[in-house]
Amino acid sequence: MAMTVHCDIVSAEGEVFSGLIEFVSVTGSLGDLGIYPGHAPLLTELKPGPVELRKQGGQEDVFYVSGGFLEVQPHKIIVLADTALRANDLSEAAAIEAQTHAQQEMADKSAEFEYSRAATQLAEAAAQLRTLQQLRKKGKH
Repeated sequence: MAMTVHCDIVSAEGEVFSGLIEFVSVTGSLGDLGIYPGHAPLLTELKPGPVELRKQGGQEDVFYVSGGFLEVQPHKIIVLADTALRANDLSEAAAIEAQTHAQQEMADKSAEFEYSRAATQLAEAAAQLRTLQQLRKKGKH
């Protein structure tokens, strides 16, 4: 039986996942991270994108986070995110629409808008689409 560690994924809306896992993969501020039980303590910022879990028993699950923080302690891993959703709950059509809208706002130089807000919306839409693509590669969507 593989070693496990307890993992919680929580957002401003509430707890999205709580259980034992064998592995978690995230995109940190400095690149991709893979965490196994027994990993050294760590605190890092997360970029918007997928969080992949291998749960106890080998079943895999994919979540989307809009950014946040990952905390690794000897017996617990915590993902804190502003928004966290199961990847199956993402809408590809809505993500494409948000991406298109943000690109149009950024391209319209005559319009008054907040560039950083549009750039953030564009990054989040792209991260949601990446998450859906990873889910498709695993044959789960």
